[in-house]
Amino acid sequence: MAACTVSFLLWIVALQWISAQDYSSQWAAHIEGGLKIAKTITEKHGFVLLGEIFPDYYHLEHSHVSKRSVNPGIEHHKKLTSEQNVKWAKQQKILSRSKRDYLTYVRDSRDSKRFAIKGGLNDPKWPKMWYLNRGRDMDMNVQGAWEEGITGKGSVVTILDDGLEKDHPDLIKNYDPSASYDMNNRDEDPMPRYDQMDTNRHGTRCAGEVAATANNSLCSVGVAFGASIGGVRMLDGDVTDAVEARSLSLNPQHIHIYSASWGPDDDGKTVDGPGELATRAFLEGISKGRGGKGSIFIWASGNGGREHDNCNCDGYTNAIWTLSISSATQNGHVPWYSEACSSTLATTYSSGSNYESQIITTDLHHECTSNHTGTSASAPLAAGIVALTLEANNKLTWRDMQHIVVLTARPTHLLASDWIINGVGRKVSHSFGYGLMDATTMVRLARKWKTVPPQHICNVTAQVFEKPVPARSTVTINLLVKECNSVNFLEHVQAKISLTASRRGDIKIELTSPSGTKSTLLAPRTHDNSHAGFHVWPFMTVHMWGEHPFGTWQLTIHNEGKLLGRSSLHEWCLILYGTKYSPRTLSPNIYPVEQPLKPIPRRNSKNSKKKSKKSKSQKQSTTPISTLIKQNVSSYKPNVHIVLFPIPNSSKLSPTLTDNIQTYPSSHRLYSLQNVDGRQTKKNLSPERNISPTTSGKNVSMEIAIFFACHAIIILNTS
Repeated sequence: MAACTVSFLLWIVALQWISAQDYSSQWAAHIEGGLKIAKTITEKHGFVLLGEIFPDYYHLEHSHVSKRSVNPGIEHHKKLTSEQNVKWAKQQKILSRSKRDYLTYVRDSRDSKRFAIKGGLNDPKWPKMWYLNRGRDMDMNVQGAWEEGITGKGSVVTILDDGLEKDHPDLIKNYDPSASYDMNNRDEDPMPRYDQMDTNRHGTRCAGEVAATANNSLCSVGVAFGASIGGVRMLDGDVTDAVEARSLSLNPQHIHIYSASWGPDDDGKTVDGPGELATRAFLEGISKGRGGKGSIFIWASGNGGREHDNCNCDGYTNAIWTLSISSATQNGHVPWYSEACSSTLATTYSSGSNYESQIITTDLHHECTSNHTGTSASAPLAAGIVALTLEANNKLTWRDMQHIVVLTARPTHLLASDWIINGVGRKVSHSFGYGLMDATTMVRLARKWKTVPPQHICNVTAQVFEKPVPARSTVTINLLVKECNSVNFLEHVQAKISLTASRRGDIKIELTSPSGTKSTLLAPRTHDNSHAGFHVWPFMTVHMWGEHPFGTWQLTIHNEGKLLGRSSLHEWCLILYGTKYSPRTLSPNIYPVEQPLKPIPRRNSKNSKKKSKKSKSQKQSTTPISTLIKQNVSSYKPNVHIVLFPIPNSSKLSPTLTDNIQTYPSSHRLYSLQNVDGRQTKKNLSPERNISPTTSGKNVSMEIAIFFACHAIIILNTS
């Protein structure tokens, strides 16, 4: 018995030691006064300035701190934050980020055999590129766009990955050094690191899908073979919040599209998302990138299907500012690796079963492969289609692009059991989103497109007080929305939820709109044994796109746990994004015919009336936007803000990085919240709050303000 106890304690200590080994030798710091002063301060305390993340925000490294350490560098942190010009600093933690292909180490040399030429292309692999050339509505319809002279010319795409073989003969013509950087070696050469297993081939493969040169008698053809292509080498080393932020914000006035085929581990038990620096990079991208039209972020939805993962637990694909792309097999089936979730907007083709063909693209050593796989292969194909669409109309905003994808995606030939018709007559699926992307239709629609009306945000809070969800039971909470601050036509919908659970993987969450559209926000995850629950996690769905928000919303929580598997809902906030006017009113002749917007009557109307009377206790709490604009907030830019919070017992003010849409709390991003007037709000539900390197040495604490802003509209969330 004693031996068992000792073994158990050693196991616990080992687990704690392993999980704690995530401090890096890097810092992010806000240093006022410009680059010269920042260099002077950092060098004084032994730091090396690696680069600028945002204006006055710097990426640093200390040579005398281990690259990986259990313990934070508290002494170095205190010295840095003792400087008057240092307003905030944080030692960076190492994040786990996985590429979204499944590895099969097969090198497929460039075939010297010349196949029959189709469409006038002499690239040897072109006849086998089934996902681009088989027609009959069974490909992504790129040839029609090509025939109209659209090749992606003028569009700039960068691949955020493990490097780019820039001298590959099928890529060199379109390579763009201004869209490239090496975050791992800190230079301007994104060439990958070579090894025996070719583990850093991922970025080169993704790049070839986008912009491999056409008609050069080499390998394959890129979807946007006239586009410029770059690469950011950032996955072949320690990935931190600062590394992600610098990658996502690289040259945003030159780069139009950022393609990412990676994310948190697809293991069916991880809940993680962008940190505060990466979040700000996203926000600055959509508000300032491309001359204010917004950078376009394409994200692979994830390969955790075999592990029963759900991509709504991935804060990158679950964000409203990313265009989340899933996969379909050659025969239109859901791939074995695919994750079903409500945040997926659309689909492109990729690999499937062993008997189905895979994706053809460029490979390391100037070679060609027919074995690119997973949602890793789907996101670059989407990036190529978006590049074609931008050539047709370079005035499109990031929201315009999402509208065009929703309107043109084709559900035809995609086989899934969960297709539904939403409240405006569009078919949508958790596996495929709105369907297969259609390049030619997107290009033609883009030519006639008029910018969608401004985005508005409506924040409705259900006042839930520790609602228990016993094991093997279901709880439904109604929330009545009568008016919604100019949101009349929905785009994205978020349910920001805080709940505890004995076993997080037993929880299933569904959201039903007033039009009757039911969306699964979270499916049970068999490998998720965590007791952590969710802390203000913003589950997102696109299934209600175009519907009216008015009426009764239903949040349903299923606890599929065993007898003692208890759960409790603490908070639920409904965040509705949309427009005052329908985009149809701006361009009435280019929209497909849809069913009229009529609420779908619910069954058991008598019972529902009784429930609605009972639900009066669940009061609707709305925050009028017009009054919030008057709060004491100093504007940084239209969509991104620096907020000054007075800190009790401190002579300084603490500037905060902000998230005007959502944040992703996790074990390495824990903060308390304060109101604008300095009053303390409810504390974060997480048991861990104080990590010494995240605070400065002069009682200046770093706070995260979770609020929502769009076009000078600010909503403060006190959850």
